[in-house]
Amino acid sequence: MKLVDRILEKSEQPWYTAIVFIMTIFESIFLFIPPEVFMTPAIVANKKRVIPITMAAAIGSIIGGLITYMIGLWLFDTVGIWLIEHFATMDKFELTKILFNKYGIMIIILTAVTPVPYKLLALCAGFLHYPIAIFLGVSAIFRTGRFAIVGFLLWCFQKQANEIVKKYSWQITIAAIIFALLGLLIITVI
Repeated sequence: MKLVDRILEKSEQPWYTAIVFIMTIFESIFLFIPPEVFMTPAIVANKKRVIPITMAAAIGSIIGGLITYMIGLWLFDTVGIWLIEHFATMDKFELTKILFNKYGIMIIILTAVTPVPYKLLALCAGFLHYPIAIFLGVSAIFRTGRFAIVGFLLWCFQKQANEIVKKYSWQITIAAIIFALLGLLIITVI
C-alpha cells in the first residue's frame, strides 16, 4: 500500500507529465507496457491533470511511432531481415506486405486501439515503406482517441479508480502486462 500511495503522490508533481511523455515514447519503440499504466496514477491522483497527461501520452506515442517507423525504414537490410528470420519467415513477411497494402488503414486502427503492440506495427510499416503521412495521421487520430477515452473515464470515475488502484495495484499491473503479451502473441501467431 505504501508503494501505491507513494506513486500517486509523486504522480501529482508537474514533472510527471514529462515522465508519461518519455515512457510513452519508449513504449512505442521497445517497452511492452501499455501507456495507460503511465497515465493512470496522475489522473487518479488529481483529475485536473487529465488533459496534460493525455496529451503527453498521445504526443509521446506518435513521436515513438515515428522513430520506430524510421528504424524499420532505414534498418530493413540489417535488423529487418534478422527479425524476419528469427521471428517469422519471408513467406509471412510477403503475406504481411500484401495484407498491409490492402488493409493498411484498418490494421493501423486496430493496432492503435487494441493491446497488439504498436511498435511492431510501426516497425512493419517502415519495413514495408507504407506511406508515412497515412501511418502517422491514422495513428495520431486513433492513439489520441484511445488515450482520450481512457483519460475521460478516469476523470469521470476518479474517486472509484483511486480506490481500485489502491486496492488492486499489483493485479492491475499484472493484467496490463498480460494484455501486452497477448498482443505480442497475436502478432507472432498470425
